[in-house]
Formats: sequence, structure tokens, C-alpha cells
Amino acid sequence: MKLKTLAVLVCLIIAVSLSQSSLRAQVMIDMSKVTCADYLAMPPDKSRTFSAWMSGYFNQKLGYAWVDLNAFARNIANVKQWCTSYPNETVMTGLKWATAKQNQ
Repeated sequence: MKLKTLAVLVCLIIAVSLSQSSLRAQVMIDMSKVTCADYLAMPPDKSRTFSAWMSGYFNQKLGYAWVDLNAFARNIANVKQWCTSYPNETVMTGLKWATAKQNQ
């Protein structure tokens, strides 16, 4: 029951943060073209939203239907560390490489 409550809470937090950003002008972003340098330069609020979106996208691709907040925080730290070494690569490239290694 705690896990279900936690999942609902995470969804509500994401919904609230996204609804607040909808008060501003809408912008289209091609997530596949965001470089590591772009990601590392994002302000904290945009970085959190970007990280949540990418996490959801890749978790769905891997078939996960749950949220592990500890793994989420660890994954963000790992991606940011990887990005410092490869600033000209896209974040999507790094995540595809990392998830391919997980599935081997």
C-alpha cells in the first residue's frame, strides 16, 4: 500500500510542476537533440523536469511500471557524471548506451 501511495504522490508532484510551467509560453523541445552541455547548464527546475521525462521514457522502454526514487536519484547523478566527460554528446545517446549495457 505504501508503494501505491508513493507512486500517486510522485505523479501529483510531477503534475503540479508541469501545470505551473504551463502558465508560461509553450515551447517545443526535441529531446533527442539535447546535449550533455545543455543538460548540465539547465536551471534546477528545468533539469528536474527534463530528468523526470527522460527517466519515464527510458523506464517505459525497459518495461518498468514502478518508481524507485533512490534509483532515480542515483541515475541522475550517474548521467550528470557521464555528461561532464562527454559534453558534446546528446543525453539520449548516453542513456541509450547505458540501457543497452543493462540489457546484456
